[in-house]
This record gives sequence, structure tokens and C-alpha cells, in this order.
Amino acid sequence: MRRTHAPTRASQIAALYLALCGMAATLHAHAEAPMHTDDAGTLGQGSMKIEGVISRDDKTRGAELIFGAGVAPHLEAEVALAHGRDRSMSPSSRLNAVGWGLKWVPLQNDAGWSAGARLDVGNTRVRDNATPDRFTEREFAVTALASYRLASAQVLHLNAGHKTVKVQGVRQRAATWAAGYEIPLGDQWQLTAEVYGEQRSKPDKAVGVRYAIADGLKASAAVGRGNGRTFSQVGVAWEF
Repeated sequence: MRRTHAPTRASQIAALYLALCGMAATLHAHAEAPMHTDDAGTLGQGSMKIEGVISRDDKTRGAELIFGAGVAPHLEAEVALAHGRDRSMSPSSRLNAVGWGLKWVPLQNDAGWSAGARLDVGNTRVRDNATPDRFTEREFAVTALASYRLASAQVLHLNAGHKTVKVQGVRQRAATWAAGYEIPLGDQWQLTAEVYGEQRSKPDKAVGVRYAIADGLKASAAVGRGNGRTFSQVGVAWEF
């Protein structure tokens, strides 16, 4: 006999959508941790980076691993792997994601303006234990990047872009934006502050710190709030 399943409640759909948005934001925010706002800069040709992040976004817990490489002058390629568990529903849903990014910044200066763009593609596989369905969310994003570096070593970052998300046959498009600021606090510490969002939603706001442990090795942490939720992350990054 064929088994029947209860329909997914509207609250479950909304919670799952928020978890997907949080996972997608992580995959497509390969800025220097702990910032969401990306900088107009790339790794030097032949240089590489490895970054690990543990995050919490409302009731979603996740971890991410990012690999990056300077593949050509002013061109950086990235691969991100992420896993999350959304505990807003019972039983919880699992999210496994992979993302690919290309970042091209032809104008790079040690002072004044730098400018470029990035392209991101990501897939998030959802195992929704509250229903029999398993499905994949796909996202495509293009973002313009700009950074202004002051003589005091403070830096302003500006992002503006557009993303397309397709999940269960439904396609949604939205404009995205972000603004962030970095303030040095001595030789090893940096303070970060940013605000970012997308079309038809209120902005998220976050503050963080970055600590240089050794040459190329940094630790970071950030906390934020927006759209009726709180979020946080801790991470470590190594450039070599």
C-alpha cells in the first residue's frame, strides 16, 4: 500500500527558505573573514588560501571550507564546501552546498580606488526530513566590487549585484548590495563593520574583529542582527 505524507506547513516552508538564504549567503560571500562585504582585491598569481568557518544563523548551524587560488594576474578562483542543519523544524533539515567563484579585479591600488567584479554559482542540496522530498537550490550571482583605501589604512568596501535563485521549479531574482568598513587597531587587530541586504528585505548589520596570528594566518569572529534573527561566526584563514 502506498504511504501518504502530510503536506508541508507554510511555517516550515518559510523557515526552510530562510535557511537556504543563509547557506547561499555564506557560499557567495568569500570576502576576507569575518566580512560579508567583499573587497576589490585578489590573491597574487600562484598564491593560495584555505579558510574554515563555523557559523550560526538563527536556528541554522553550519560549517564551511573555502579554497582559493590566484590563477592569473588580477584573477582569483574559489571553491567552497558547506554543511548546515536547520533546527527550526522537527525533524531538522540538512543542507549540503558547493559553490564556485571567479573574481576579476583589473584596477588594484594600495591607496585610493580599486574596482572589479565577481561571478558565483552555487548548488545547495536539501534533505527535508519533515517531508519525503529532497531537492536542490541553484543560485547564480554577479557582483560589482569597489574598495577605497585611505592613507590611515582604513578601507571602505562597496558591493552591488544581482542574483537568481531557482528552487523546486520556482525562479526568483533580486538585487543585492553591501557596504563595509575596516579600521586597524594596532599591528595585529582590525575592527570590521558592515551593512548588507537584498531587494524586498531589510538590511543585516554586523561587527567583527580580525587578528593576525602570524604572517598569512588570521583568526576572526563576528556577530550580527537583521530580519528578526541574530547570527555569528568564527573562522581561521591561511594565505600562502
